[in-house]
Amino acid sequence: MDHVQFIAAARSRAFFASRGAQYTAVSLSKGWKVADTHIRRAQFHSKTVKVPQMAESISEGTLRSWSKQVGDTVEADEEVATIETDKIDVSVNAPAAGRIVELLAKEEDTVSVGQDLFIIKPGEGGEEVKKQDSKPKEDKSKAPPPASKTPGNRGETRVKMNRMRLRIAERLKESQNAAASLTTFNEIDMSSLMEMRKKYKDEVLKEHDVKLGFMSAFARACTLALKEIPAANASIEGDEIVYHDFVDLSVAVATPKGLVTPVVRNVEDMGFVEIEKEIAALGNKARDGKLSLEDMAGGTFTISNGGVFGSLYGTPIINLPQSAVLGMHAIKDKPVVVNGQIVIRPIMVVALTYDHRLLDGREAVTFLVKVRDYIEDPRKMLLASS
Repeated sequence: MDHVQFIAAARSRAFFASRGAQYTAVSLSKGWKVADTHIRRAQFHSKTVKVPQMAESISEGTLRSWSKQVGDTVEADEEVATIETDKIDVSVNAPAAGRIVELLAKEEDTVSVGQDLFIIKPGEGGEEVKKQDSKPKEDKSKAPPPASKTPGNRGETRVKMNRMRLRIAERLKESQNAAASLTTFNEIDMSSLMEMRKKYKDEVLKEHDVKLGFMSAFARACTLALKEIPAANASIEGDEIVYHDFVDLSVAVATPKGLVTPVVRNVEDMGFVEIEKEIAALGNKARDGKLSLEDMAGGTFTISNGGVFGSLYGTPIINLPQSAVLGMHAIKDKPVVVNGQIVIRPIMVVALTYDHRLLDGREAVTFLVKVRDYIEDPRKMLLASS
């Protein structure tokens, strides 16, 4: 008999008289607990929601927070919980409008795909949700405040690393251990690009509702240079080198949980405005924690812009299995010699970290010089073939 039948029979004296000592006190105790749960769910037509499939390579995560508590009402597809994985945050939503009956896991618990997560009683919800949600919820993803710096205070604050930060650390060390990394530098006179941006930025913003920055120019310049130096757009798989006929550009974006690299696909087919739109959209998704695994999968080359934080120099780390990464930095006025005269020009130092297993120094330096030449005279990019 099932649990519901069992407990119904157990509550009748005839059952005990006929069965006697067949069921021990221990089995009854366990049976009551399990059966009561089943009866409660059956009586109220409740539904158990399980941890959803997150991705082919992800089998578990950390229950970061509950957006709803027992007794709260929810609408269909409204977020109830957030599960943090080493790649993305996964929202667990209500399958239908209703009321939360029971939470089956605690925050910070490790939960596996297919595990029972919460119980919902369908049929309630709607406008009542908005009233209960009017009170702002605490952002539990923020780290606790640091210890106060009072004289003589030598306290410490320990914060558990989130899964994304742990994964980033693993990948960075993996890159350093696997790749034969070397970095080459160059300086770029940004005068022409800054003049072009100043001339057209208002027009682009008005017509396309997107800001014209420097990233689109560097993305286009890198794409053209990668066509001429294909090893910089290749990767190693086993004992083979894979050369890509397309450019999927990984763009480094800083988020509160760590650095992520969403991918702009087929950049070779895009113009400046299209690139800016795609980068802006991915950047917004990254900062809102809405990136999917598909947004970050793949990538054949990476651009990282530390200049937005004021960095003057840096050696970016290769995003394996890619073979190179370009680092952009802050623009500073410097004295330079032009036609025998000392003049002040806005200069950006750029760095290319490359895997010496794939690229020789000649190819790496040639790549960076081509990027410099395209940026210093953007008109050349109009004449080059993709």
